[in-house]
Formats: sequence, C-alpha cells, structure tokens
Amino acid sequence: MALVSVSGLTRIFDVSKPWLNRVVEQRKKAFLTAVSDVSFEIEERSVYALVGESGSGKSTIGKMLVGLLGPSEGAVEIRGVDLAREQDRAKVDAVRADIQMIFQDPFASLNPRWRVRDIIAEPVAARGGDTTGLSERLLEQVGLSARDAGKFPHEFSGGQRQRICIARALASEPRLIVCDEPTSALDVSVQAQVLNLMSDLKDQLGLTYLFISHDLTVVQHMADRVGVLYLGRLVEEATPEDLFDDPKHPYTQMLLAAAPKLDEFGRDVPPPTGEIPDPINPPSGCAYHPRCPLATDVCKTTRPPMRMLRGAKVACHLAQ
Repeated sequence: MALVSVSGLTRIFDVSKPWLNRVVEQRKKAFLTAVSDVSFEIEERSVYALVGESGSGKSTIGKMLVGLLGPSEGAVEIRGVDLAREQDRAKVDAVRADIQMIFQDPFASLNPRWRVRDIIAEPVAARGGDTTGLSERLLEQVGLSARDAGKFPHEFSGGQRQRICIARALASEPRLIVCDEPTSALDVSVQAQVLNLMSDLKDQLGLTYLFISHDLTVVQHMADRVGVLYLGRLVEEATPEDLFDDPKHPYTQMLLAAAPKLDEFGRDVPPPTGEIPDPINPPSGCAYHPRCPLATDVCKTTRPPMRMLRGAKVACHLAQ
C-alpha cells in the first residue's frame, strides 16, 4: 500500500530582478523550474531514495512532501490527503503529525539557545502532549545518555547532533520521515553508525523514509527503490539491484561510472562531460541531450515519457 503518492509534481520559482531593475535593464521576468512533472509512490514501511547531482531538485521535492513548499502544479497525497489543496484542516493536521524531517546540517537545525530536552520534546509540546521523560527515553533509544538532556547542542559532536535530530523526529511518533542528506556532513565512520541506527529504527517502529542523497553507496545500502533525478526530472526508477546491475538511462550510467569503487583503484575513467544546463532556460526535449553521447534529433525535440523496461521505469527514447 502506498503511503505517499506524487503525481505530476512541478515547482517553479520566480527569480526575477525587482520591477525597477527590469524596466531599466529591459529584462523580462525569469522563472526557475526546480521540479518538472515528477511522479512516484512510496510504499509504507519502505525506503525510497532520490539521487542526482546538486541542483537536480531533490531537496525541493522533500520540502514539498512535508509541506514547507507548495507545488506549482501536480499533487502530493499522503494517506490520500493532498496537503496543499485539502480544505478540511483537521485532516491536514492529522497527516502533518505523521510527518517529520531530518535536515542535512545537524547543527544548523538545532536551536543553540535551547537545551536538548526542549529541542526533542518540541513537536509534542507544540500539540499539548505529555513530554514527561520523553526526551530522556528517546536519547537512550538513539544511543545517547539520558543525562545529555540538560546539555546544549554545541556540547556534542556532529554524529551526536544528528542522533539528537533523529530523536526529535521520532518524538511525535511519525509514519513518514524525510531525510535530506542526513549523513553528508559527517565522517565516514560516523555515517555508518547513523545509517545503521536509522535502519534499525525503521524495522523497530515501522517507519517510512524518503531518503535524499548524492552518495550512491549509501543509497545501495538503504533503499528499497531508487529514483534518479536530472534537472528536476525523474529519468529512471528501479530497485537498487536493477539500478546498479543494469542501469538503463545514459545519465544513470554516467553517475555509476563516476562513483568510486574499491575494487577498481587506479582505473582510468574519462570524467563526465558537460554541466547541468541552466534551469531558467532548460533545453527542449530530453533535458540530458546536450550531454548524452547517444542523443539523436528526436531527443532534442520530444520529451521522453516514463516507460517500463526490464522491470524498471526509464525516460529515454533510446534505452533498450
């Protein structure tokens, strides 16, 4: 059963200069398409990972799922409720209580003036719930000491702060947690500890994750299904096994070829060619065609639809 259903999701930002500057410089309004017609589903008690280069729209999708941003077009339904358009506020509040987010920078997402006890209990206190002993119990659940509840965030290491962020996310007993690159700011050894903790908590508490990352090794370890984003568009979706063993989109193949491999130390791999196009002026047709070695005329004029191919979904005219 799908807990999250995303259909035709699009987000466009107005990045125009102020009106007077546009008049003086004779410029038109400028719009940046961060997410373009993205559709996918997240099954309950599973991990769906979004991967792609910086600027591909991963974090924007995550923010739309938790309601921090509204979609320009399309819909995000969680338990059948569209948070942006549902008129019944009681339904929206009930669904919002089931969603939490773990941010990329654990220190920036913690209030430096609050003690850890108050930070963790905030989601429950904001709804008038009982917070007696809650922070201490959650700290022990994520591998810290109950005595740490009286400390401030600056007294902890990066890995410990991320554990505090996980404890805060668990406080309201959510069903869905959006993880926006939760380990990218941590050392490799600490990353493994945090990832193992998140995996254990998922199994113990029946959680569902949207896991946003640019680290393919982490995605292979964590995800049940992977979506590959390029310039705000979903270009491939598959299980980790299919994606890593048989990548079908040229962009996915390029990502995997560029990833470091322990068993191929010293290999001679040509670097990826080109840069992501300007999202304010995206290319016509397939967004990847300016960098794709297989591109033909149809790639330059027609946007490829998502289609099934050997157990995966791929948006490519030439994928066979």
